[in-house]
Amino acid sequence: MSAWLPTAPCTPQLCAPRSDGLCRGPFAASARLLAGVAAVVLGILLIPLVALFDAGLRDRLTQGWTRTVIRLFGLRIRVEGPGPELSSGAPGGVLVVANHISWLDIPLIATLYPGRLLAKSDIRRWPVLGMVAELGGTLFVERERLRALPGTVRDIQGALRAGSRVIVFPEGSTWCGRDQGRFTNAVFQAALDAGADVRPVRIGYRPLGPAAFVGDDPLAVSLWRTVVAGGLTAEIEVLPLIPAGSHPDRRSLARAAQGAVAGATHTAVASDSANRPASSVHQCANSIPAPASSERTVV
Repeated sequence: MSAWLPTAPCTPQLCAPRSDGLCRGPFAASARLLAGVAAVVLGILLIPLVALFDAGLRDRLTQGWTRTVIRLFGLRIRVEGPGPELSSGAPGGVLVVANHISWLDIPLIATLYPGRLLAKSDIRRWPVLGMVAELGGTLFVERERLRALPGTVRDIQGALRAGSRVIVFPEGSTWCGRDQGRFTNAVFQAALDAGADVRPVRIGYRPLGPAAFVGDDPLAVSLWRTVVAGGLTAEIEVLPLIPAGSHPDRRSLARAAQGAVAGATHTAVASDSANRPASSVHQCANSIPAPASSERTVV
C-alpha cells in the first residue's frame, strides 16, 4: 500500500445501500442525470475559452458552472461560515483542505473556492479529461513514487507563492462521512514553506448514504443513486482560518486542520442521525455492493 494511497473501511454495501425517504421516479431522475451530464460536458468544452480570461472572471464563471452542475444533479447547497477569500494578509495563496466523501466534493468546493486541484497523476493520461485537467491548472502527484513527493510539494509551494488557491483532500481516500481518515502531512509542508494560510472546510451530505462514492462503486451507479435520492442536501462548513506561521511544523499543522474538520464532522453526523426521518416504504434503489475498501482518491 502506497503512503499516498491509504484505504478506508467504507464500501457501498455498508455505507450507501439506500436512502430513507421519498425518491425521484425514473423519468425525473433520468432528466436530472441528462441535464447534469450536459452541463458538465458544456463546461469542459468551454474551458479553453475561459482559460483566456483574467483570474477574477475565471473564478466567477467556475463558481457559476459548478453551482449549476450541483443543482442540476438535484442537490441543494447549504453553506455555513465566512465567505471565500484569497488570503488574510499573509503572503501567497491559501491551501484549502477538506474531508473527502464523493466525486461531488470537487464541484462543491469550487462553488466557494475555485483553484488548482491536487490530483493523482493517472488523470493526466486520461483521454479528454487529462487535457481538461491540464488546462484547468491541476497539480499532479505520483502516488506510487515517494521520491517524486518533494517535487510535488515544491509545485504546491510555487502555486501558493504565486497567489493561487490550492485545493487538497489530505485523507487520500474517500470515506462515507460517518468517520474520517488521517490527514497526510506533506501538503502542509508546502503551506509552511510558502507562508500560506490554511482554510479547513467540512463537506457533508444529508442523508449521508446516497452521495458516498467509496470502494469499487462504479461511477454510473453513484450518479444514478445521486439523482434518484430526493431531498439530498450538500453542506459546506467553512471553518476558521489557520494563519500562516501559527504552527511550527507540518505534523502539528496537519493535526490542527484535521481536528477542525473532524470536530465539525462529528457534530454534523450526530445532528444528521437525530433528524433522520423514519424509514419509508419509498426507498431508493440499492447501489451495487463492493467488498473492497475505499481507494477513491484525489490526493
